Amino acid sequence: MVQKVIRIGTRDSELSLWQAHTVQKKLIDLGYSTEIIAVKSQGDIILDKPLYELGITGIFTKTLDVAMINGQIDIAVHSMKDVPTALPIGMVQAAVLKRADEKDILVYKNNIDFLEANGTIATGSLRRQALWLNKYPNHTVVDLRGNVNTRMQKLKENNWDGAIFAAAGLERINLKPENFINLDWMISAPAQGAMVILAMQNDEFCKEAVAELNDLETDICTYIERQFLKTLEGGCTAPIGALATFGEDEILFKGVLLSIDGKQKIEIERTVPIQEWKKLGYNLGQEILNNGGVELMKNIKESLKK
Repeated sequence: MVQKVIRIGTRDSELSLWQAHTVQKKLIDLGYSTEIIAVKSQGDIILDKPLYELGITGIFTKTLDVAMINGQIDIAVHSMKDVPTALPIGMVQAAVLKRADEKDILVYKNNIDFLEANGTIATGSLRRQALWLNKYPNHTVVDLRGNVNTRMQKLKENNWDGAIFAAAGLERINLKPENFINLDWMISAPAQGAMVILAMQNDEFCKEAVAELNDLETDICTYIERQFLKTLEGGCTAPIGALATFGEDEILFKGVLLSIDGKQKIEIERTVPIQEWKKLGYNLGQEILNNGGVELMKNIKESLKK
């Protein structure tokens, strides 16, 4: 049987390439021919502006979206938390790989004494900023952009006390230092730690190939988290956290919406039977909106315009 070579599109950062090579290896093990095509994304190039100021929720995915629509690549591999909840027309989610560690970690410089005093923490994420300020209101949070390697380098060069990273990203490329603490109290970004593969809707060959890599449990949990995000209308532009996990025959969900300064926080926690998963993210998002979330989202959008 003559089969086509699956062209795997990826960003050219070390972490993105690691993710693409991981998918490539899995497809080769299944007997498919593959090729990796690295594309530079605007999100990696424009580092002097916070993400939300660029007015694009999918800044890291946009370049690959264009490459796929133009037929330069067949599938795209992404950190799922970077992917907007609404995909471009004609594109589908073809597989979600088994989730790695979903937690955020604090990488600190010298010691963690600053936690009890006045600290300066770096992050480019509104969610991490808001959750940090909610817990440590007397701290200062500064903006930190770039890929994982760039952010690690900036942490070394600046006089900040620490910076917040996704554990999975650092673990994947062996950058996780000894001086870190797990931020168990910080609700992670929807789909954090999961990798997703996108394909074109009409590409049956690639969809069929990639479907074999899908992890059902991760697929369901990230679906719930992203439904919650979509219901609250957050892209990269609002401090929203969500985490769904499987219990015995139930799903545990934690969600949060905060003001950018971290002073307001609306939380939700539920345990429901597994069969209720389909509407769970939507229903709990609605509950947050009805519980002061509509007003809070309005204020967030207003403050981001300024």
